[in-house]
Amino acid sequence: MPRKIVIIGANAAGVHAANAVRKTDSKAQITLIDKEPYPAYSRCGIPYVLAGEIPSLDDLTAFPPSHYRMMKFDLRLETEARSINPNDRIVLVENKEGNIEALKYDSLILATGAEPFIIPMQGHDLPGVFAMRTVDDGKAIQETMKTAERAIVIGAGFIGLETAHAFAANKIKTTIVEVVPYILPALFDEDMADYTQKKIEEHGVDVVVGRRVEAILGKDKVEGVSVAGEEIDADVVVMAAGIRPRTDLIRGLGVELGVTRAIRVNPRMETSVSGIFAAGDCVESQSDITGLPCLYQLGTNAVRQGTTAGVNAAGGYAANPRVICSAVSKIFDFELGAVGLSEFQAAKVGFKTLSATITGRTRAHYFPGGKEVKVKIVAEPILGRVMGAQIIGGEAVAQRINMLSVAIQKEMTALELSTADTSYAPPVAETVEPVATAAEIVAKKIRRR
Repeated sequence: MPRKIVIIGANAAGVHAANAVRKTDSKAQITLIDKEPYPAYSRCGIPYVLAGEIPSLDDLTAFPPSHYRMMKFDLRLETEARSINPNDRIVLVENKEGNIEALKYDSLILATGAEPFIIPMQGHDLPGVFAMRTVDDGKAIQETMKTAERAIVIGAGFIGLETAHAFAANKIKTTIVEVVPYILPALFDEDMADYTQKKIEEHGVDVVVGRRVEAILGKDKVEGVSVAGEEIDADVVVMAAGIRPRTDLIRGLGVELGVTRAIRVNPRMETSVSGIFAAGDCVESQSDITGLPCLYQLGTNAVRQGTTAGVNAAGGYAANPRVICSAVSKIFDFELGAVGLSEFQAAKVGFKTLSATITGRTRAHYFPGGKEVKVKIVAEPILGRVMGAQIIGGEAVAQRINMLSVAIQKEMTALELSTADTSYAPPVAETVEPVATAAEIVAKKIRRR
């Protein structure tokens, strides 16, 4: 009998899990369940569609219909998993017509993802208040933007900043409100965050930090928000206050959750219940630097975890590495990224650090089109092991973050990184790589201690 694999969730983690199952077991029966009406798509691209940089939401589709046919997947959209019986290995699913079906499985993969956190404040359910998570969210915001003049974005993580960029690109007066004293608190230290904020404000976006949105105002629709007693007018509000792992389906099954309230898994992506694997935004990761549990809810991690879960669910063997939390984005005319720990995060878990920040150029100083790049490197102060980095620049930030990710993974010291044999050509790079320069300054600080 062919192995039966049921995957709940058919986006990044789910579809890559299915791909891995098929490559591992050519005869497996693979059923993908998802309550959305759309096949897998890039959630990360939605703000860029709204900004007009990608022509259509349809362009975000990850795989054409022919892929699902070629791989012999039973893709069931607008279908929701209602319950799981781990003893009999059965999932009850309900389609859009209300029909219930019992699906038998040998292995079950949970790729249930996450849901946006909607702050339960006054007015959170008014027309004109949105999350930024699904294609339907994108369509609703896109329609509202046609007549909107003022927007409020609650939250200043990547999604919040990308959403503000989309509004500003459509000539909508935008204000970002962040309760923490500086933007990008999960990625940047305050000095790099302040530098980023100034660049955002240069594009006409107001940024309010260290203050909380107390209420969303309006009667029949959004009319504004109240921030620390001050009213700010708005036609549209987007809640970008983070996402929460979706774990309701496994409540009462004995599937263990970690300290982050996401599903705890071992390196093979197995949960605490036999036959059940998990991957993606619903899963707790483990930091390669601290060894501690963490949430790393990005598409890159979902794809890696889904692939690992799929191989193992199909009877193969694969192990998922710990994470270093690389992240990059682009807003307005600049890029920003971070990897590893910030100084604040390191101090929070008891690590002492040293850091250095430099500003360099992305090309030779005499070559037209070169852009500024600001690099901060965080290192352990005794041996000098690189623990994290933050970069803001006009171009080539992702490549530098990737370089630093490898350096952290290989436990390089700042001194070793400073001697990296980097490339040079006037149109694409300076003779001295800014990352190496920042690492050299950190190394000098360590020698002087």
